[in-house]
Amino acid sequence: MATAADKNSRSPAQKSAAPAAKGGSKLPLIISAVAVLAAAGAGGGWYWSSSKAAAAEHAAAAAAKPKLPAPAQYLALEPPFVVNLNGATGGPQYLQVEIQLMTRDAVALSDLERHAPAIRARLLMLLAQQDAQGIADRAGKEKLQAQALAEVRKLMRAETGKPGVEDLLFTSFVTQ
Repeated sequence: MATAADKNSRSPAQKSAAPAAKGGSKLPLIISAVAVLAAAGAGGGWYWSSSKAAAAEHAAAAAAKPKLPAPAQYLALEPPFVVNLNGATGGPQYLQVEIQLMTRDAVALSDLERHAPAIRARLLMLLAQQDAQGIADRAGKEKLQAQALAEVRKLMRAETGKPGVEDLLFTSFVTQ
């Protein structure tokens, strides 16, 4: 029976070795869990930094792309302007011109519409001062166009504090 007692009773050294063997089996599990967490952290950090880099590249590309201006809006000054030209030799000469004003601001367009009678009056005075030889060539027409634009801008600055118009276009130009 001593042998049976020997089987059931273990020495203190054997008892401490058994729990150590069980605790040792948890060590690879803990190391694996730490490795998985470290890999997940590294992967998350890489994803976060690459998404930040992609966002920065997208922002840089958007900033480098030229911005398109707002769409142009036109105001036709109706009816066409008809004036007598100065210095006519051999009978009266006439100028008939259709003018459109261009802006990119809706508020400025409404201001131009509101002040259209004053604009027409100023442009009629300017057009009536012209002579046939002065507007016969392209340079003369472009000079008249620049003067007309300056006249409209001057009026709009006086009335609204802003030039209000970006360009003045002759859409029809007839002398007789």
